[in-house]
Amino acid sequence: MSLAGLFAAALFVIGGIAGGALGAEAILSRTPASTPAAVTRSTSTSSVAQAQTPTSASAIYQQAAPGVVTITTEVASRFGRVGEGTGSGIVLDNNGDILTNAHVIAGANQIQVTFNDGRTLAATLVNSNTGADLAVVRVSAAAASLHPLTLGNSDNVQVGDQVYAIGAPFGLPESMTAGIVSGLNRHNAASGLSGLIQTDAPINPGNSGGALLNTQGQVIGINDSIESPIAGNVGVGFAIPVNVVKQMLGSLEGGANQ
Repeated sequence: MSLAGLFAAALFVIGGIAGGALGAEAILSRTPASTPAAVTRSTSTSSVAQAQTPTSASAIYQQAAPGVVTITTEVASRFGRVGEGTGSGIVLDNNGDILTNAHVIAGANQIQVTFNDGRTLAATLVNSNTGADLAVVRVSAAAASLHPLTLGNSDNVQVGDQVYAIGAPFGLPESMTAGIVSGLNRHNAASGLSGLIQTDAPINPGNSGGALLNTQGQVIGINDSIESPIAGNVGVGFAIPVNVVKQMLGSLEGGANQ
């Protein structure tokens, strides 16, 4: 749905859709997904250490931006036309696995990933869990050229914490915005997702699948949706907590769509 098609008092996913204009799609319904066994990732659990060692926004950007990608898709409509979608993703590992939202790659015939150094690589879908709105795609790239992000501990997140969002709002890659955690354990009625992190960091169509970072540059959430009466951010955005993501990575990287 283009931006012109957005209506008041609706919740929107924030994977930009371009068909002449970038936009967002309303989530209609999803059911909660099962929770597979957790997998081990590089994480940090010390909120005390985070508070004692603040990092500047520019330093966080330099650290994290190479691990955030722009995802573009081609989607064939039922009328035979080819539309394009734009979203974001984060590099998970040196094997080329990239995490994004399921709605970013839904129905895609072609997926391309662009890194902050300008490289654009074709990607293949590994697995998509629509109930959790998470997906993993894979690119073929030299391990040394990939910059996996560190997954933090979303259980340590508190209302008032400073956070940063990096993604491709309205198709503008490598964009960073800042805000705070404005709520926890939120329920998105339109998506059916619960336990979400609420933030006032500006996120817009195209930010879907991008990183919500703490002051150490660690991923604490995957940006997913906004609540807005207009075609853009009004200070109420939602992210999937990274601890939920970590519980699902084993199945997402395994390759069986759910």
